[in-house]
Amino acid sequence: MFIQTEDTPNPQSMKFLPGQPVLGQGALGIDFPTIEAAASSPLAAMLFETDGVMGIYLGADFITVTKAEAVEWVHIKPTLLGAIADFFTAGLPVLAEGGAAPSSSPATPVEDYEGEDREVVEQIIELIETRVRPAVAADGGDIVFKHYEPRTGVVFLSMQGACAGCPSSTMTLKSGIENMLKHYVPEVARVEAA
Repeated sequence: MFIQTEDTPNPQSMKFLPGQPVLGQGALGIDFPTIEAAASSPLAAMLFETDGVMGIYLGADFITVTKAEAVEWVHIKPTLLGAIADFFTAGLPVLAEGGAAPSSSPATPVEDYEGEDREVVEQIIELIETRVRPAVAADGGDIVFKHYEPRTGVVFLSMQGACAGCPSSTMTLKSGIENMLKHYVPEVARVEAA
């Protein structure tokens, strides 16, 4: 089995592409920021067994591993490649049967908003889903809508995978996403990390 790797903008995160579906097309990504959160994924739990692994993000067709700053990729990358190859070769399920995976869906459902506020939230989510998420997935991460405050116009987003803790994530939020949302949705005043 050949597994490709890609560097991400976050030097502590690397994207692994096993050449086959991980969660499958159309699936929302799942962030496992701790070993305890990985209980519902045999793949994520196994990867956490490698010393220095600090987080796992599973996407449609990729796995992003975030390591501790003190650990060098040259020391853990071969172990991770072997573990991923063994896992997929064995045909094991990525998620445990009946196990509840951590949700990457919006924390505040659209139904919690009414009238014009609901329309604003629907526009925000649509823009994030169609324009932002595909771009950050290419970098091994994800961004998820969490909340909109109609009174202040503040949108709260959560960065996951390679985007969490990335040195350029603040610039991505402020220069990229905030400007785009303000352009298309005038009610948005600013974007903050959740």
